[in-house]
Amino acid sequence: MILVVNFGGQYAHLIARRVRELGVFSEIVPFDISPAEVLAKKPEGIIFSGGPNSVYDKNAPLSDKRILRLGIPILGICYGLQLIAKQTHGIVKSKLMKEFGKKTLRVKKQGSLLKSLKRSEQVWMSHGDSVEKLGKGFSILGSTNGCRIAAFENNAWKWYGVQFHPEVVHTPGGQKILGNFVLGLCRAKKDYSVKNLATQLIAGIHKTVGKDAVIMGTSGGVDSTVAAYLIHKAIGQRLFCVFIDHGLIRKDEAEEVKNIYKHFGFRHFYIVDASRLFLSRLMGVKDPEQKRRIIGHTFIEVFERKASELGRKHRNIRFLGQGTIYPDRIESAEPSGQADKIKSHHNLTLPKKMKLKVIEPLKDLYKDGVRELGKQLRIPEKVLWRHPFPGPALAIRILGQITPRRLQILREADYIFTEELKKSGYYEKTWQAFAALLPVKSVGVMGDARTYEYMISLRAVTSRDAMTADWARFPPELLERISNRIVNEVRGVNRVVYDITQKPPGTIEYE
Repeated sequence: MILVVNFGGQYAHLIARRVRELGVFSEIVPFDISPAEVLAKKPEGIIFSGGPNSVYDKNAPLSDKRILRLGIPILGICYGLQLIAKQTHGIVKSKLMKEFGKKTLRVKKQGSLLKSLKRSEQVWMSHGDSVEKLGKGFSILGSTNGCRIAAFENNAWKWYGVQFHPEVVHTPGGQKILGNFVLGLCRAKKDYSVKNLATQLIAGIHKTVGKDAVIMGTSGGVDSTVAAYLIHKAIGQRLFCVFIDHGLIRKDEAEEVKNIYKHFGFRHFYIVDASRLFLSRLMGVKDPEQKRRIIGHTFIEVFERKASELGRKHRNIRFLGQGTIYPDRIESAEPSGQADKIKSHHNLTLPKKMKLKVIEPLKDLYKDGVRELGKQLRIPEKVLWRHPFPGPALAIRILGQITPRRLQILREADYIFTEELKKSGYYEKTWQAFAALLPVKSVGVMGDARTYEYMISLRAVTSRDAMTADWARFPPELLERISNRIVNEVRGVNRVVYDITQKPPGTIEYE
């Protein structure tokens, strides 16, 4: 078993998941765990996660120094590397030159940690501090142009560290490094499997819900669909699926979702048109966090109203089902009080006096894990490979104020983008693709006349779990065709741009 000590890093659970992919059980523990508690768990290795703080900050999360002396192999990642260095008489300083995104690691010495890696490896960096000096007994294994000590090891004390993130997919050799540590240096036992995950989750839902019923928010996306299917398997027709039309959905979305649940044979499926309520409350709102809060609270309010209505016939509705997955909770800083809050997720912005208990069967899974679970349940691939779509929907793809005209413009542009990607075969090759409307106008020329219209930004990324993302490389002729169609077919747009920002430093969505 491997302990992942969480210092508030956005990737703490991703590290644990990568360890489990190696067939080894992993458990996440808080940074203030005591040495006695560590020993009681009998781990074969320990991983210190990254984090948003600097190790020299006044209130920085610091682990007990005695953990380093337990004789258990320890791997520090990013902040974790800096903490090991600081607690072993090294020096960590803020650097004028920061490192974010793809960088090249020059492997000076493979040692035990970088075994089987090439002399030059792509890695993913996200740091502003660097280790300037190491204590006695350390060997520097690798460097980048902006970081002299990007990887180190001290075999005598079993201390290892990397400044980059081996757990993300954009560090191609990352799993080798984790394997070298977990299976090689820690000699951990392969004792973890997810083959019976569907059976376990269904049994857990059945036990939790008992004889009560569940009202489920269904968007037609992968997460809510798999969650609804699981709950349906567990409790049958005591599941009441509700699709909330908040006036922010994509073109033809309601009909498409209706057909999906009809295909599954769900008896209780309801469409609630609450678009006027949502749009009235969003009128004039520009701040993205405020948008999310309004949508989240209104979403639950509408659900409670529908539950009350259904409760007159079915008085045992006690639960609210949600398709929340782990990246949602990580970015909302729920797992750790030390984590930076990136954005509020509508599924997590719940009123304090919510009348329904929440059940989230997918809360510890990532998107690819949800899809693998869907395969176990034999859900059609057409449904499983739909691109992610945020709960706040088009509200966070219109930067600034939301108006009916802006919504109409964005719906049409987004529809054209998706349609062309599907025609070309690139839809299945990307993790997520969408159009966003920027609240600025630019000058254009149409039919010898000067125009002053909106700008559409196209965003398409490749990813595995949404924790990191790279921009999708499309053929120029495809982008040209999409741009021409949008400008010609969507009134109110005279300019189309393509976003090539990675995550980090950007996020996938704009708000």
